[in-house]
Amino acid sequence: MAWPLEPILTRFQTLALGVLVALTVVLPTLTAASLFGALGVSGVAIGFAFKDIFQNLLAGLLILITRPFRIGDQIVSGEHEGTVEDIQVRATLLHTYDNRRVVIPNSELYTNWVIVNTAYNWRRLAVTVGIGYGDDSAQAKRIILDTLAGVEEIRSDPAPAVLVRELADFSVNLEVRYWIDPPIRREVVESQDRVLEALKPALIAAGIDLPLPTQQVLFHDQTEETDGDRIRQREGWPARAENPRSRAALTQRSETP
Repeated sequence: MAWPLEPILTRFQTLALGVLVALTVVLPTLTAASLFGALGVSGVAIGFAFKDIFQNLLAGLLILITRPFRIGDQIVSGEHEGTVEDIQVRATLLHTYDNRRVVIPNSELYTNWVIVNTAYNWRRLAVTVGIGYGDDSAQAKRIILDTLAGVEEIRSDPAPAVLVRELADFSVNLEVRYWIDPPIRREVVESQDRVLEALKPALIAAGIDLPLPTQQVLFHDQTEETDGDRIRQREGWPARAENPRSRAALTQRSETP
């Protein structure tokens, strides 16, 4: 659990006062001037030696005051993602989704970006569905929206939306956007699974193509009559004095009696 700020400051003040009193008892010749002079010289050395510790301590206090995230929030920081397990003065403990603990220094969390996935009650997700170029995108949108209406975990307000996002190599990619509540990681993964499981049979039943990556390889003299004729073809090799005849021309010549 997070430490309250006021007890922490009171504890440090009491500790510092106790150290000063103990020094005056052990060393009666120690005066206030010599003590503060020694503290000034040694304070610089200590400051350099414990720079990272003090930086993490100050960052921890600022995190406890500003509260950009709380215990139980799911955050992303750099390569780490998980649930905030504890916010200590020096570091924050993160419980990852694969059941590991990550100790992140507070200075890293305070000076770098942090994504708080559970800061709000709702979260928008998106999955991509590719349809064929010969399919009606408006029909596909209607089918997708009707299918999403039957998935219980998806919120009706804000309403789902389907957008054409890309004319890809072999498909027209539609981005399916929807909102869930609560926005925790488990619900994110499970809702994406349920949405895709529902969309696949619905689109196939409506005759919407879900194309796979395909490639078609043609020889240069199989596409047009001019292909293979390096003097007349529109693209390909540069022209030269002696050009091999196209396959179509050779075939036509062989069939001529």
